[in-house]
Amino acid sequence: MNIIIAGGGKVGLTLARQLAAEGHDITLIDNNALVLEDAVEQFEAMAVCGNCASKEVLTQAGVQTADLVIAATNADEVNLLCCMTAHGINRNIHTIARIRNPEYAEQVMTMRDIFPLSLTVNPEKQAAVEIERLMKYPGFLRRDTFAKGRVEIVELRIDESSKLCNVALSDLSSIVNCKVLVCAVLRQGAAVAPKGSFVLKNGDRIFVTAPTDVLTTLLKNLGIITRRVRNVLICGGGRVSFYLAGLLEKDGISVQLIDRDHARCVELASLLPNTSVVYGDCSNPHTLDSQGIDRVDALASLTGVDETNMVISLYGNTRNVPQVITKLSRGEGIIADSLPLGSVICPKELCSNHIVRYVRAMQNQTGAAVSIHAIADGQVEAIEFLVDETASNCDIPLKQLKLKPNVLIASITSGSQTQIPGGNSTFTAGDTVVVVTGGRGVLKRFNDIFA
Repeated sequence: MNIIIAGGGKVGLTLARQLAAEGHDITLIDNNALVLEDAVEQFEAMAVCGNCASKEVLTQAGVQTADLVIAATNADEVNLLCCMTAHGINRNIHTIARIRNPEYAEQVMTMRDIFPLSLTVNPEKQAAVEIERLMKYPGFLRRDTFAKGRVEIVELRIDESSKLCNVALSDLSSIVNCKVLVCAVLRQGAAVAPKGSFVLKNGDRIFVTAPTDVLTTLLKNLGIITRRVRNVLICGGGRVSFYLAGLLEKDGISVQLIDRDHARCVELASLLPNTSVVYGDCSNPHTLDSQGIDRVDALASLTGVDETNMVISLYGNTRNVPQVITKLSRGEGIIADSLPLGSVICPKELCSNHIVRYVRAMQNQTGAAVSIHAIADGQVEAIEFLVDETASNCDIPLKQLKLKPNVLIASITSGSQTQIPGGNSTFTAGDTVVVVTGGRGVLKRFNDIFA
């Protein structure tokens, strides 16, 4: 497809890299010529320097024949105008706008007939929703849901006290007493596709596929104590914090929020009537102690500075906070991975992954992926397919199939029944299959998994 990306920031460049790698023709628009030069050199994109909301600039970028425009600048107003202008030139074009301002986001939703937007993305709101989901299962670092909520891939960290430390995967079932599948392991920053002989070590992050109704059993049998989150301490008063506090208020959870900007505290106090907003420096241990950090069920470090968030989370870990969540501008990295930061949330990566899923769905191919989730710091993809009548190898045992390298069938859902497959398992038309792949080749259709 011909895709125009407006904005050469972290989201725009991440999208350009991902979509170019999948074979799409990318045209990048930005006001900064140096950004464009780097982009052209890195992933062979076309580049147009100028204002992406300008009719002339969009025309120069080829909007008349483009399939999609993604407006991901730092200004909501520019993103909206860019999409509206693009749609005015090309009525058949799909448009995606990044909208971060809560007021704009609500307005766009209530005036959908006026704004010609195929999709809006809000990185901060997405991050808040993800954090709320994690708080419902405090034992997991991350949760990705498939098959209409029937299957999940969850992330766990192995430490010295874990029942799985120094255990081979072939012995896993005897410990957890339920059928799950370790589909990937992240060790020292590198993703591994483990076999039965693979031995889990201290510091590993493992990605486990399991039916949703098995998750509680999994945590219980691993000795991971989970308790209902009742009290949350949020550090930082940015947009993610605002959205998260609002969601937790609706859940009936007690929320304390600390920010060092007095004017922002006054504003948040008026917007969040059920949240205790505190003016103070949340990077100061004395401030955290005074707000009872050792009594909260969860700590969310959500300031605008990665280093500050890491320090806060590390301190929370020393005070034995049951659940720690850390916002970082980049979710990957060996340094961050080696530290006890709890669940790491990267809003920009969540946003980029959401857009990539939409782009793949746009291709509207028979047997195309229903959803795609990047796991293991983006080194592995978990892809959900709906098996249809065009699928090859239906009703043939998996042990007889030849799959491409680095491809694993992680789950099969038939109706309301989900199974972690074995060698004798089969799939048929109508089933939902979750495939995990660490290969470089893009799996666009279900039949692409076969060698």
